[in-house]
Amino acid sequence: MTLNVGVIGTGMIGQDHIRRITHVLSGARVAAVTDVDLDRARTVADDLPGAVVHETGQALIADAGVDAVIVTSWGPTHEEYVLAGIAAGKQVFCEKPLATTREACERIVDAEVAAGRRLVMVGFMRRYDAQYGAMKAAVTGGAIGLPLLMHAAHRNPSVPDHYTSDMIINDSTVHDIDVARWMFDDEIAAITVLKPRRSTKAREGFNDPLFVLMEMASGVLVDVEASVNAGFGYDIRGEVVCEDGTVELSESAGAIIKSAAQFAGRVPQSWPERFAPAFDTEFRAWIAAVTAGGTTGPSAWDGYAATVACDTAAAALHSGQREPVVLRERPDLYKEA
Repeated sequence: MTLNVGVIGTGMIGQDHIRRITHVLSGARVAAVTDVDLDRARTVADDLPGAVVHETGQALIADAGVDAVIVTSWGPTHEEYVLAGIAAGKQVFCEKPLATTREACERIVDAEVAAGRRLVMVGFMRRYDAQYGAMKAAVTGGAIGLPLLMHAAHRNPSVPDHYTSDMIINDSTVHDIDVARWMFDDEIAAITVLKPRRSTKAREGFNDPLFVLMEMASGVLVDVEASVNAGFGYDIRGEVVCEDGTVELSESAGAIIKSAAQFAGRVPQSWPERFAPAFDTEFRAWIAAVTAGGTTGPSAWDGYAATVACDTAAAALHSGQREPVVLRERPDLYKEA
């Protein structure tokens, strides 16, 4: 069986997923596309045999020839399309964020609960990265004892001029927020955001880097250094400190070469370079699950919890205070392993 997928949003990430489904993975084809820029959607469709171009996301979701939907449009549009997918009974892969506000995420959670089954997977691809997977296996395996701390870093070489301090949290640190919840199977209880000395590479009024401290409900502390003008590359770091040992991510890409009393290795220059295999694994899992009649991976609850944590971190950034993370009660639908 070939899964017929419709893609809403044919920008950079949408086109990358279309490439992945068309040229890298098996079991699915892109049957329909749409974008707010219809000319761009038509250009993308020209390279997809038999693909239909729809004028709206709603029309694409209603298309009987579309079995499942991928939402990669602008964040504030996600709620509309995810809710429409749920109403149509179609599985939806939604790139983060699930939605941009707590209330929008709650409406999605309520709709899915009313439907009585999971229909939404949120695109937190780090859960599918081999290094993060090995780290989680070491932590949950128990051989190095109970986890106590996690140190993380998210360093971008640069960001566009429109980037803001809040976006460091919502676009970058959001991945570390999801990793923390997943790594420890725990919720975040409170967040504090500190502003270190501002990098001279950051424009006036832009707080970069940021230091985000998360308190997990279990007492584990997670700190994240978020820097978006690092210059030298796209550098992702992580280490979990346990009672009897530690586990950390290895160098991000390539081999370490030792020669002439020196050693050197490559630092990735972009997120596609660092996480391309994780994206492939993520979509392979989603296609297999949807073809079998279900879904997998990060749920709508995970998307909701991440958005609430990001909102809380933004509040902590502006208040300079420790801010509690307040979640609603988790519905039974999301309590399954």
